[in-house]
Amino acid sequence: MASETPAPATRDGFQSKWGFILACIGSAVGMGNIWRFPILVSAWGGMTFLIPYFIFVILIGSTGIIEEMSLGRATGAGPIGAFGTCTELRTGNRKIGEAIGLIPVLGSMALAIGYSCIVGWIIKYTFMAFSGSLAGMGQNMDVISGTFGAAASAWGNNAWLIIGLVVNFAIMALGIANGIEKANKIMMPALFVLFLGLGIYIATLPGASGGYKYIFTIHPAGLADPRLWIYAFGQAFFSLSVAGNGTVIYGSYLSKSEDIPSSARNVAIFDTLAALLAAFVIIPAMAAGSAELSSGGPGLMFIYLVNVFNGMPGGRIVGIVFFVCVLFAGVSSLVNLYEAPVATLQEKFGMKRLPAVVIIGVIGCVVALCIQAIVSGWMDVVSIYICPLGALLAGVMFLWVAGKKFALESVSEGIKKPIGGWFYPLAKYVYCVCALIALIAGAILGGIG
Repeated sequence: MASETPAPATRDGFQSKWGFILACIGSAVGMGNIWRFPILVSAWGGMTFLIPYFIFVILIGSTGIIEEMSLGRATGAGPIGAFGTCTELRTGNRKIGEAIGLIPVLGSMALAIGYSCIVGWIIKYTFMAFSGSLAGMGQNMDVISGTFGAAASAWGNNAWLIIGLVVNFAIMALGIANGIEKANKIMMPALFVLFLGLGIYIATLPGASGGYKYIFTIHPAGLADPRLWIYAFGQAFFSLSVAGNGTVIYGSYLSKSEDIPSSARNVAIFDTLAALLAAFVIIPAMAAGSAELSSGGPGLMFIYLVNVFNGMPGGRIVGIVFFVCVLFAGVSSLVNLYEAPVATLQEKFGMKRLPAVVIIGVIGCVVALCIQAIVSGWMDVVSIYICPLGALLAGVMFLWVAGKKFALESVSEGIKKPIGGWFYPLAKYVYCVCALIALIAGAILGGIG
């Protein structure tokens, strides 16, 4: 393959196919699945939302995820090195691509910093669930909302935020195979098993059937609303973690013998299952508690659901299981978001992994501590502009700049026969146009979903 940038012989990497897949699932399964997907399903009428959502998951899973994994593996580098290789193939100049590749790296760092605050909240609430203090608040909404308000205020959750980052960077310091891969092999299966058990229990509660009835309701007239399709694509886009950074860097650690289209399919399937499990827990739980699912975001998870859990039989156990699941989802995503900046220091400055992790960790911790009071606005700006732009740039670099031969060879490596003729035009035109629409629509609507 021409002008390929090989990974260094000593470069760490995933040791197994399922270790890689579980790490990618971990990067994709996050707060978008837990506090945004259920509210969109509720707001747009169950299957009315799920039909376009499934269509876009299939589209992105068969194009965007494959493209980003292949780009990383073919170049053996993160976004900066990968984009540099693409422009070198086209123009002979790496510097242009490397400069553009800085955008998704900075986007990943900015998103990771905001996510650090959220993981801090999750760790605090997980501890409160185990200690009983969460259940002890009962259904006093003033106390419940006041507790979260204090945690989300300026300098309001310092200790828990730091604990979360220590856990995160300890995993990262152990490396790809011994840290990230092993951690996800524990967290992801546990998350699915616990969420499934929680869903089964919720199904036994009186009133929960109303939630299932709503999920499977379809309003044909709603499918004619273009906003529904925009929000469905936006949710699929962000949920599957295509942003030109995390999936690219994880792909760079993948063996040349692995089947990327198969891995991408598994990531899309299990991320969607996680989102559905969240919906099948949260919507019936709210129905059982006679609560209206009218708001998403942090308030849903840290205020309204706490109130619902505290009012149901076995609520303390439900709260423990739920927040452990959320913790696994949050930490696995945070590890992925910080990996692109860490790998950049290793690639561009020849740093060993531990110093790179420490430097990024210190920067991330200091900035996260300072933005606790504005984290919602911070996350909105990053998710609306920088992440869709990074995904669009990755698609353009791989499919338009590097060219058809490079793209098809990169995708086909490791599979028994070349990928079908449908892939390149679908990815080059349909996926890239959809990514552009997501960027423009996000800016116009003030966020996707």
